[in-house]
Amino acid sequence: MLRLLGGSVYQSPTSNFQPLLYMKTDIHPTYFPKAAVKCACGNTFTVGSTKETIDVEVCSACHPFYIGDDSKKILAGRLEKFKTRQGVATSKRESVKKVAATKKPRAPKKTEA
Repeated sequence: MLRLLGGSVYQSPTSNFQPLLYMKTDIHPTYFPKAAVKCACGNTFTVGSTKETIDVEVCSACHPFYIGDDSKKILAGRLEKFKTRQGVATSKRESVKKVAATKKPRAPKKTEA
């Protein structure tokens, strides 16, 4: 099958292919323009879908990213984690310095001449 510029379809006389000039019927799912969405938090709203009712666990009314409550807690947790790692690193550095200060200096190596 070959589609020409004017929109007409050319079909070779030897092929058994029938051109589709229209959309097939009875193969598409039913579309519900006002499908009800129910969230676990109790929020309900409508969307367009192929299902009549949709049950979700998280929606924009209860997700931490959208409501912004946990973002400050997450940031505080990250800062706390950074400070503890920084404290561990500085304590290690100080202990290495103390050990280095208590050691005797090495005598220089003798070279053969």
